[in-house]
Amino acid sequence: MTNPNDSARPAAPSTPASDPHAEQQVTLCSPAELADALPYLMGFQPDDSLVMVALHGERGRFGGRLRLGIPSAREEWPDVCAQLAETLVTGSNKRGARPDGVVLFLCQDPGTGESAQEVMERLRPLAQSLRVACGTLDMPVYEALCISDGRFWSYCCPDTRCCPPEGTPMALPGTSVMAAAATYAGIEVRGSLRQMEARYAPLTGDRADEQERALDAASVALVPRILRAGDCEGVRQETLDLARRMVRRFDETPPVPGRAESDARDDGLIAPEEAATVVIGLQDRTTRDRAAEWMEGPQAPAVLRVWRALARRCVPPYTEHAAAPITLAGWVAWSVGDQPEARVALSRALGLDPQYLFAQLLHRACNEGLDPEPLRHCLRREQADRALRAAVRAEAARAEAVDAEAAEAEAADPETADAETIEAAGMAPTSAARRRTRPGGSAATTGPRGTTGPADRPRVRRRSAARELRNRQDRPQ
Repeated sequence: MTNPNDSARPAAPSTPASDPHAEQQVTLCSPAELADALPYLMGFQPDDSLVMVALHGERGRFGGRLRLGIPSAREEWPDVCAQLAETLVTGSNKRGARPDGVVLFLCQDPGTGESAQEVMERLRPLAQSLRVACGTLDMPVYEALCISDGRFWSYCCPDTRCCPPEGTPMALPGTSVMAAAATYAGIEVRGSLRQMEARYAPLTGDRADEQERALDAASVALVPRILRAGDCEGVRQETLDLARRMVRRFDETPPVPGRAESDARDDGLIAPEEAATVVIGLQDRTTRDRAAEWMEGPQAPAVLRVWRALARRCVPPYTEHAAAPITLAGWVAWSVGDQPEARVALSRALGLDPQYLFAQLLHRACNEGLDPEPLRHCLRREQADRALRAAVRAEAARAEAVDAEAAEAEAADPETADAETIEAAGMAPTSAARRRTRPGGSAATTGPRGTTGPADRPRVRRRSAARELRNRQDRPQ
């Protein structure tokens, strides 16, 4: 990015075409090019949004970006602008470079009976508050644009020859140099923010009524069990088992072309009772955290589709229950590198429940450009530790069964039960359980009831395999 007043020139010296690592750069030189670039910078067309983009260096290289819904209360604008400017600086510093400037975008379509030009004038004080807040932190605003109803205006350029009062029409989609560069780089624009948020909106009509009844029934059946310590683990396992079956079902049913069509088909893959069971089960934090372990691998796209579909099943009065599946969707999207979807999902979750801690942490980390790998590593380790603990418990249960069987056998035949117990448990006899032999092969004894037992039969001390396993499990590592 360059200063809009600069003449067009390459952003950097050109590199040989044969260099496979040559960095493709695009220089934007006018408000029109900036306005056209916004969807490619965000991954979607932000509507009803305030967007700030940090600029770095002499050439104005794009850095961190920040989006917020435009506050409806005008008296809040100065405080909100100060917080946004401070947040942009803080986030950029964490990434290693303080912004040298900012570009602002105010995007909002006209309301009923309002023109796009009236929107621009109504938002002018907000743009001015942002410019003051950024200037206070030594971040000059190089451009501030209002985009409304297919037109744009500049709050910084007073020249009516290039920025007329009626606004300038946006370029046709896909016709700009930025569009060509984005296509070459494989960058996809998902449509508008409103369209992306619609993928998480609750069902309506008769299907919503049916889902509400299913959620009522699941709440009555599951919530008391979740609150009882003895039943909670059973509900967790049932929830996760059912969710795994859903993931397999979605994985075996690829999505169809078109977001709306694909979501509608996904909605038909889950019965209301199934959706209600998983939605209620995910309200338990431990269950949700275990479900967060499904964040990578070939089934990740199917997992994301399942969380979206479950979010749509959170119909009123259960809309806040969607915070769990939407946050899981945002986590999967961030984990697989889809940051636009992650930001939209996590913002939606916080809109439903601003105090939802998991969404708060993920949203902050995603917006600060952190790497999700440390969290993935923690979840993998937790999953492996839990699998190990389950294996130890299963082995202990098997050993308990061996001990019980040995006890029954000992009651029936005391002379052979001890040796059979050791053999069944797969444990070698101890030295006290072995018959000591002299060179001639005869049994060694120390008396009628010595350490090796009576002279005519070795004495074997039966050891509890289950107790041994428990001791190993409890022993500090």
